Amino acid sequence: MKPNKPITKRQQRDGVAAKPKAAKPRSGAAKEGAKSSSAPAPKVRVARAKKLVVRGPNQQIQERARNLKEKRIDIDSFEPVRLQKALAASGVGSRREMEEWIAQGMVKVNGKVAQLGDKVSPDDQVQVKGQAVKLKWPDRLPRVLLYYKQEGEIVSRDDPQGRVSIFDRLPQTASSRWVAIGRLDINTSGLIILTTSGELVNRFAHPSFEVEREYAVRVLGELGDEQRALLLDGVQLEDGVAKVERIWEQGGEGANKWYNVIIKEGRNREVRRLFESQGLTVSRLVRIRFGPVGLPARLKRGQFYELNQFEVANIMRWADLPVPGDRRR
Repeated sequence: MKPNKPITKRQQRDGVAAKPKAAKPRSGAAKEGAKSSSAPAPKVRVARAKKLVVRGPNQQIQERARNLKEKRIDIDSFEPVRLQKALAASGVGSRREMEEWIAQGMVKVNGKVAQLGDKVSPDDQVQVKGQAVKLKWPDRLPRVLLYYKQEGEIVSRDDPQGRVSIFDRLPQTASSRWVAIGRLDINTSGLIILTTSGELVNRFAHPSFEVEREYAVRVLGELGDEQRALLLDGVQLEDGVAKVERIWEQGGEGANKWYNVIIKEGRNREVRRLFESQGLTVSRLVRIRFGPVGLPARLKRGQFYELNQFEVANIMRWADLPVPGDRRR
């Protein structure tokens, strides 16, 4: 009996299962009907984003970056992790999707059908839908990229309307995929952090960590003292109470005023809804900081900058994630 071959990276990215062949329509009319009812809008071709060119760091930092690139974390030192987490980090699918597959008996560990709550280590053999999957373990530093998102772009790979996605503009990765840390709505611009590390995404975006997000907000009108106090104390929105951590004025001309706002959640359109609750309309919204990472001053809209290994290591230490060569606390 032939052993199952490991699935390809493309199959992992698409969710393991091979793409089913579409059934042929029985008539020309049926074919036209299928096109009109289910065909997505054609994808708009866009130019790739330009990379921000910066002056190289000093010799000492360059040497540290080279050392970090060459080092690896001892794979035997990894603690067992939940199966759905390991599969999601390996690019097989989302964590929620993996939980569903495990519950449906589609995943095996060492030949046995897995159960929700099972953990795996680097020595375990995993199969998904009958295909062997090679789990990826974070034994090296991930890649981290900063992108200045423009208005009119979405932060999603799948869009039936065919709108421009930030992923259409970004460079491809050879052995993994970019994952955006948090999202910005189509009318919001500013800093988007992308990485190849699921752990880093979780450390930035999970509500339990309360990582600060800072925005520059332009509103039509002016925020009064009473309104400011309400935003700081908390206001009731459709999905619960929300508030700003800090807010200060940044000037403005005419009827438009600029404010800087810091929040610790990532709810959909939260900043806009907070100002709307006070009768003010946000005419422009720019994210300028996410946690310890600020929008680089020289980074223009539609440009990206990839952090060097030294910069990535500093972010990993902030997130309390392993760095090659560091002793774990």
